[in-house]
Amino acid sequence: MPEIVQIGPYRPQLVEPERFELVVENNRIIDANIELGYQHRGIEKLFTTKTYMQNLALAERICGICSGIHTLCYAQTAEGVIDITVPDRARYLRTIYMEIERLHSHYLWFGVLSHSLHEVQTFLKTMGEREQVQDLLEYLTGNRMNYLINTIGGVRRDITPEKAQKIRQVIKNMKSLSDYLLSLLDDNGPFTKKTKGIGILRKEKALAVGAVGPTLRGSGIASDVRKDDPYAAYGELDFDVIAEKDCDVRAKTLVRARETYESMKIIEQALDNLPKGEIAAKLGEPLEKEEIGRVEAPRGELVYYIKSNGTNMPERVKVRTPSFVNDFTLIEMLRGDQLQNARTIIESIDPCFSCTDRVTIVDARTGKKRKVELK
Repeated sequence: MPEIVQIGPYRPQLVEPERFELVVENNRIIDANIELGYQHRGIEKLFTTKTYMQNLALAERICGICSGIHTLCYAQTAEGVIDITVPDRARYLRTIYMEIERLHSHYLWFGVLSHSLHEVQTFLKTMGEREQVQDLLEYLTGNRMNYLINTIGGVRRDITPEKAQKIRQVIKNMKSLSDYLLSLLDDNGPFTKKTKGIGILRKEKALAVGAVGPTLRGSGIASDVRKDDPYAAYGELDFDVIAEKDCDVRAKTLVRARETYESMKIIEQALDNLPKGEIAAKLGEPLEKEEIGRVEAPRGELVYYIKSNGTNMPERVKVRTPSFVNDFTLIEMLRGDQLQNARTIIESIDPCFSCTDRVTIVDARTGKKRKVELK
């Protein structure tokens, strides 16, 4: 006889609220449903009440972990509206800052996964060594998180030769952590035993539900905005798009472990070829037009849409975060798996629930749901 097992909306392993309703029979998940919306903040509406420059700080607060990539995507989209060209040096600096952010995000995810798998020593080692990356971000930008390094037209802070040397030293130190994490995923590794063969997301299902980022690449599809639609300096640098074919949680874990090496390679190349010149362009006036921008956030493709009416405030801003689409891959991955694997499967997409939240109105009398348009 099937029974309903509810996870959330509040639970110890994730601070952000989201409710999973699992239909379970004989300890096997036969169906799953996800309820969002516990932390909706109305950010898209707030975008229309502030100036283009003020909105940088707002975009940064959509997600605390990958705050920098949100400001970059917003800034690039706004640059299309204002019709300005970013200096070459700024493009390279943006690439360096965003790959350092990718490192801190991936290492944080490994720490969270370690905690989920009850690998306490790995959790402590990963989070302890990751502090070097956080200290580096503070050294370069003035803050460990929400550093507002990107601005419309470029970046706010340059990288001096002394700062470049510090970056190289931290990158050299972090290679040993990536080596360690990869060793946990070899054929007899402790992570392999707990992640192999669970949370299967076949290639065709990944495409059908719109998976992005490491979740998509873990299903064998080598898709990455940095290669597919290059921005910043990515089109001028050499790096590989990492993909794994096993389609399980281990595959997604391997993708992130191997991507840390690629991030280091990108940073070192960008430092070696850093152009001279200005770090920001002078701004003009917004044009009356629409613009779409996209980037590869640590969790996958991030999309911004801006509609401008020619004033200093956007008329409409729409954000599609990677977790919003990856959340629904969880339904496919949970179905048919064991209940005890649910937490690991949920963690495997590196979920960010606050940045996915949208509003749905529920009629208290009938239980019917409807979405409300902005107008």
